[in-house]
Amino acid sequence: QPPLVESGGGSVQPGGSLRLSCAVSGINLNYYAVGWFRQAPGKAPEGVSCEKFGRETYADSVRGRFIISRDYAKNVIYLQMNDLEPEDTAVYRCAASGLPLRKKRELTDDCQPSGWEIRGQGTQVTVSS
Repeated sequence: QPPLVESGGGSVQPGGSLRLSCAVSGINLNYYAVGWFRQAPGKAPEGVSCEKFGRETYADSVRGRFIISRDYAKNVIYLQMNDLEPEDTAVYRCAASGLPLRKKRELTDDCQPSGWEIRGQGTQVTVSS
C-alpha cells in the first residue's frame, strides 16, 4: 500500500465545503512534517497548507478558509476546506517529510511543493456552479 492515499475530493458548488483525508501507512506521523499541495490545470503546483508539530502555514489564498490537522490515533492528515471558490479547483496531494528537524522546519515554513520525499497520488476537487 502506498504510504499516502488521499480521499474526499469531489464536485461542490461555490461556498460549499469538503474535507480531504490523507491516510498514512508505514510511517510514524509523530516524526513527520506534513503538507497539502494543489495543481490546477495549466498551472504550476502550489503549496496550500503545511504543519509540523502544531506550527501551521497557509497560502494567502486559503488562509481563514482551510484548516490542516492530523489524527495521530488514526494516522490521517486532514484538510478542511470551507467557503470554496472556483479558483480552488485543482488536484490536491498530501506530502510528508521525515528529514532532519531543520529541513522539516524549512519545508513547513516555505510550504512549497518541492523537497517532500513522500507524496500521495492526489484527489480531484472541482468547484463550480
